[in-house]
Amino acid sequence: MAFNSTKNYYEILGVGIDSTDTEIKCAYRKLARKYHPDINKDSDAIEKFKSITTAYETLSNPKDREQYNILNGFFKTEKTQTSSQKAEHEYNQNKEKYSDTANTPKTDYVKKEKNRDRSILKILKYWFARLKKIKKTKDNHKPKKGDNITTDIAITPEEVLTGSKRIINVRTTHACPKCLGHKFVNGSKCSECNGKGEITKTKKITVTIPKGIKDGAKLRLKSEGANGKNGGANGDLYINIKIETKTQIHFDKLNIYYNVPITPYEAALGEEITIPAFDGKIKLKLPPNTCSGQKFRIAKQGIKKNGKIGDLIITVSIEFSHDLSEDEIKLYKELKNLSKDDMRKNFGYGS
Repeated sequence: MAFNSTKNYYEILGVGIDSTDTEIKCAYRKLARKYHPDINKDSDAIEKFKSITTAYETLSNPKDREQYNILNGFFKTEKTQTSSQKAEHEYNQNKEKYSDTANTPKTDYVKKEKNRDRSILKILKYWFARLKKIKKTKDNHKPKKGDNITTDIAITPEEVLTGSKRIINVRTTHACPKCLGHKFVNGSKCSECNGKGEITKTKKITVTIPKGIKDGAKLRLKSEGANGKNGGANGDLYINIKIETKTQIHFDKLNIYYNVPITPYEAALGEEITIPAFDGKIKLKLPPNTCSGQKFRIAKQGIKKNGKIGDLIITVSIEFSHDLSEDEIKLYKELKNLSKDDMRKNFGYGS
């Protein structure tokens, strides 16, 4: 427990140096009820409540209370008298022993020097620990920026073409509004945060996905990360963009590659088909006898960036319906009887 040695915690709680733990606890509960921010709306109520809580945290812990008393020169009257009487009694009992050893000044000198060195070392260790705690206390009260949060979003190539908006859930943590991060109220564990001193909540954030964003890009939403402490700024939210690959669209630099299925009659007769693009939709006129796998390049319909525009490269594949009607099956039979082509006449080993 770190504490501020410049404040008199006994005066803050209105108790004496010789007060018992029960008296200290009763005094704290009385003052906490009086100055709790939920009850007392005075402008200085929060600061008084914090001072009361810090004083109680220190004086209710025997070890911290003892160290606080030593640091500030507070000593119980009863303990001081007992220690003096005990020291005087031990001196009288060992007076004869001290006289007997007076003939060995060298031995006494060595022992005294060792004891003195141990005392100095003990004091240095104690004050080093105290300074370390004081520094930690100061650091804990400095404004601290909240942690940054990183998450991933998977988008479709269609969203790359048109841009989109996504709503994501982000979990954030901040100090408990009831106990103000002290973990307990009126000497009992805080019921709001269950003694954690923090509250975790989930908030919804709308993310705008810009057109033409690349796979692996990172978006930054300022102040949408974890809450800051002691008045510090909130952290930022970083979003890693992942473009789904198992689709008919993929990208290479500024060019867009689009696999488009067409019907057998569109391939044979040559038809006009519609293709989605950045600025809406464009039309592509297929020539008669279009082959499966044939590519078509449409200039200036790719990704736009830094004043440059890529191309849209379309690869067509002839596909058949898996739910043909009886009339369609009948027409395919007629086509079979009319066709004289042998598509596999040159197909075979060594060809």
